Amino acid sequence: MPNLPTSPRRRRPSLTPMIDVVFLLLVFFMLVARFGGTEGLSLLLSSPDGGNAYGGPPRLVSVLPEGVTLNGQPITDLPAALRPLMTSPQDIVVLRPASGTGVARLVEVLETLRKAGLTGLTVVE
Repeated sequence: MPNLPTSPRRRRPSLTPMIDVVFLLLVFFMLVARFGGTEGLSLLLSSPDGGNAYGGPPRLVSVLPEGVTLNGQPITDLPAALRPLMTSPQDIVVLRPASGTGVARLVEVLETLRKAGLTGLTVVE
């Protein structure tokens, strides 16, 4: 009887590398996903032909990285300092971020003024 080579037993492919890749993808997507609600800042854009006209005393708020100034004077309580200059919450307040001021700082000042009830906020460069 001739001695024929027997066919080697086929090994089953290992699933370990595939499971590792699946878990790495799962961890990656869990880390980059945002859970919970995202916060947004709603801005109303006024058209050039409509909207409130600016009136009354100047209300220029310069947003600095370390604080704010109202008409060039440093202020600690911005809503209280704006109150005597305004006749209604719809009066326009102009905010100008200084060079080097981050967006987060500008949003912080906007939110402070909105919580104080002011609605006529305008941001200029």
